[in-house]
Amino acid sequence: QVQLVESGGGLVQPGGSLRLSCAASGSIFSIVNMGWYRQVPENGRELVATRTSGGSTNYADSVKGRFTISRDNAKNTVYLQMNSLKPEDTAVYYCYLRGYTNYSQWGDFWGQGTQVTVSS
Repeated sequence: QVQLVESGGGLVQPGGSLRLSCAASGSIFSIVNMGWYRQVPENGRELVATRTSGGSTNYADSVKGRFTISRDNAKNTVYLQMNSLKPEDTAVYYCYLRGYTNYSQWGDFWGQGTQVTVSS
């Protein structure tokens, strides 16, 4: 119905950078929010960054100043530029979309996740 496909994860050294991408497709009438969450085994899934179609952003305190979220609304794609990466950023990163599938019905949708490992 709605598909989210992530790419760009991998292994990087502390202080390095990665760029995650997520492309949404399927029965999407309009998008309210797109963004990224992450999860490690010890914790629940936590917000990393989100961005509305109008450009409003929300970042976790732990990533402010290091991560930047952007969107290509025409392509229904969201990006996460991650700089100055720390070992604490190691997690599975999940793409997230809240959107309308018709004029009156909305839902939350998730990608399958991409592993980001920050280690020397």
